[in-house]
Order: sequence, then structure tokens, then C-alpha cells
Amino acid sequence: MASWISNMRGFGRQSNKTQQNKASTPSPTMQSPASLTPASSQQMPLSPGLSATAMSFENRDPSAENLSNQRPPFFFREQYANLIVKGNFMTLAAKPVLIEEGEWLAHQIVEQNRLLDGMLKIVQEADRNTGVPICNQQTCPAMSAGAMTYTWLDAKRESVRVPAPQYISYVQKWIAGKITDPTIFPTDTFISAPPALSSSDPNNWLGKASGFPPQFANDIRNIYRQMLRCYAHIYHAHWLEFWHLGAYKELNTCFIHFVNVGRLFGLLGDKELEPMAPLLDIWLEKGWMAPRPTSSGGLSTKSANPPQQQQQQQQQQQSMNA
Repeated sequence: MASWISNMRGFGRQSNKTQQNKASTPSPTMQSPASLTPASSQQMPLSPGLSATAMSFENRDPSAENLSNQRPPFFFREQYANLIVKGNFMTLAAKPVLIEEGEWLAHQIVEQNRLLDGMLKIVQEADRNTGVPICNQQTCPAMSAGAMTYTWLDAKRESVRVPAPQYISYVQKWIAGKITDPTIFPTDTFISAPPALSSSDPNNWLGKASGFPPQFANDIRNIYRQMLRCYAHIYHAHWLEFWHLGAYKELNTCFIHFVNVGRLFGLLGDKELEPMAPLLDIWLEKGWMAPRPTSSGGLSTKSANPPQQQQQQQQQQQSMNA
């Protein structure tokens, strides 16, 4: 089942997979976007060093929420919730027994970022006819997902509302800055492993045994939160384009894998997932997603792999292998 991940490499707007995925799915009767005009040039992104804990805010638009309640989006309907593969995605999310959790989550962050970039390219590449990307300042003057609007913190730590393509560009460059920073994602290996510490040791933290810094847990949690906002915007603002390209199942497949990892390791909370809750409920009912672990109240910044979480992962792996 994991082969679909490698197949996503190079996936973009020029895909020839068009009508085959839509043959058994009714056509959404939504209006096509109006003619587009080129967006103005974007400013330089904010520094990746900006504090991630206060990087952005989210605001709720009551009028948009009422509209969404009256007209459920097509991507929240069961007939559009299908995937390109079958199976339990927990097999891709569960940590291998012999891999340290910090190493596993670092791998997941890099891989999830690659998959998200593949989806974003579909709305970022300029259209051959108009020369304008799907996501531009005219169609998306704000970074929104349904009733939720996300704002960025500028250099003065003031909340600013920026167009979605600019926000997404900030996120991509900020994440790239984090991933390529060797002080956050070290690439050097240990000559000898450090002494093992218990999960209750105050001097222990996620990834310490693999050389990750004390703030690693907070960094990857904030990275994951920003990735989710990009996915939520894609669904709420640009799902129709994915349907026309026959790519909505690929989008669903990348997103369910992303959410499974986030839920299993406490990288995402219910509040962050709220804009996509109806789709997640469909997947839960179908048994394609595992329920959130009852003990997951957020990723621990001290424990590399709490015994209770280890036991839960082993039980999940046993049930999947049964």
C-alpha cells in the first residue's frame, strides 16, 4: 500500500488522470471561478526564525459558518471521500519498534511536507491559458478555510491578514527553514548512543536520544499546525479544481495519512481539525481512521516515548497484523 507515496512524486496540475476517477462519481454543480487577473508580486516572506508559538492566529467568520451550514461542501459528502488505495493507514503512521520516536517524527515531518508541496503545486502553478495560478490574491484575498480565517504575525508581532498565496508561501519557506536547520533537524549521527533516560526524567525530552533539541516537540507541532491550515484552505477554496483534474482522491489520500500521523502522536488537536471535521467523521465511520488515543492530550516535550503510548502503538500494530 505504501507505493502510492512514491507515485505522488512529480504529481502536478499537468496530470493526465482526468475522467477515469470521475466515472462513478456525480459531477458537483458548483459555479466555475470568474476570470482571473495576474496577482501582484509578493513581498519577501517573514523570517523563519519568528517565534512559532505566536506565529499566527485564527478568527471565525459567523456569516461564512452559517453559509457552510446551509450548503454542505461536496468534499464533506461520502461519495467524494474515497481514496486511491485501500487498507489501514495506521500501518504507515505507526512507529517501527526499533526506531526512536524523535527520528520517526522527523522523518514524518519531511515526508508530510513533501506530499503537501505536491498538492500545493496544483494550485500554485500558472494556468497555461491565463498565466494565473488557481490560488491568487483575487480569488483568495485571505487565508481561510470555511468560517475560519488565519492571520500571520509580522516582524512587529502584530496580526496581519494576508492573501492565501502569500500566507502559503510564508509557511513553505518557514517550514523549509526549520527542516534545513541542523540545530533543529540534526543530520549528524551519534558515534555512541547517550545513556537511556526514563520518561519521567525532567532532563529528558522528545528526540533527545537522537540529538534533537529541547524545543523539537514544539517546533514539529507548530509545523504540523501550519500544514493543516494549508490542507484546509485547499479543500475549502480549491477542491473543485482537484475534482476537475481527477485528483481529489489523491488529495484525500495525502490528507488522511497526514491526519493519522497527527492524531496518533498528538501533533493535532480537535480545535485545529475542526474545519475538516465532517470529512474526518466520514473516514472514522468507514473505519479508515483510528480514533484519537484516549490518553493523547498533546505531544509531551519531556517524554521521548511514554510507556502508555508505546503500549497503545504495539496494540494497534498487533490488531493490524491480525
